[in-house]
Amino acid sequence: MSQVIVISDAEFEQAVYDQDKPVLAYFWAAWCGPCRLVSPSIEELASKYGDRLKVVKLEVDPNPEAVKACQVKGVPALRLFKGKETVLSHEGAIGKQALFDLLTSHLN
Repeated sequence: MSQVIVISDAEFEQAVYDQDKPVLAYFWAAWCGPCRLVSPSIEELASKYGDRLKVVKLEVDPNPEAVKACQVKGVPALRLFKGKETVLSHEGAIGKQALFDLLTSHLN
């Protein structure tokens, strides 16, 4: 079972800002080839760190408000939030080890 939660614009604020633990928002698109490469690593990250990290994903086309609020310019895109603060931002494909290395320093 996936630990990644699919959300929409309507759920964004509650699902991302109102959390006790860090939240990784993964922005993707069905037409995005690199997104298909990154998605399995996002799933694995969510499974491994689910106790310390909440992972949500938003498809960019039907969710323009979150895309604008997070200043997403391209996909795949990652935003790590602690409360309402964006503490990490990444756009473009990223390998599994680089993804884990990028996030580990932000997880308690």
